[in-house]
Amino acid sequence: AMYRELHEETGLKPEDVELIGQTENWLSYDLPKRYRRKNSQPVCIGQKQHWFLLRLIADDDAIDFNCGGKAEFDDFRWVDYWYPIRKVIYFKRNVYKSALNELASMAGIKQRRRLSPYSYQKKSKSRKGYCKPHDKSIS
Repeated sequence: AMYRELHEETGLKPEDVELIGQTENWLSYDLPKRYRRKNSQPVCIGQKQHWFLLRLIADDDAIDFNCGGKAEFDDFRWVDYWYPIRKVIYFKRNVYKSALNELASMAGIKQRRRLSPYSYQKKSKSRKGYCKPHDKSIS
């Protein structure tokens, strides 16, 4: 499923990347009520994901956002490893921190122990109603 998602979203093929590692367990977040689309089926109240650490071995120009249906992305840039934690929407921040911390040693990067002051933490009692789980690559 990871390679399918990777190809759908970036146009990359398995031979374009090297799989370095993945999170051991599912990571999940709940959507705050104001972000839930009540008129769509099934109603999505959050998501659970496995994260993968990949190394791009093809050239950057192998990335093609227009290879499949409707493009989810239109551009990319290379950033510092921890940068996504600062830029992701607040309710996903702890998932990003957990995933990046778990994958850091595989990337040769020191783990961070401290939560940022703007991190968001909420525990859900139920995972019922989650969108169909799918793999997500670090982007």
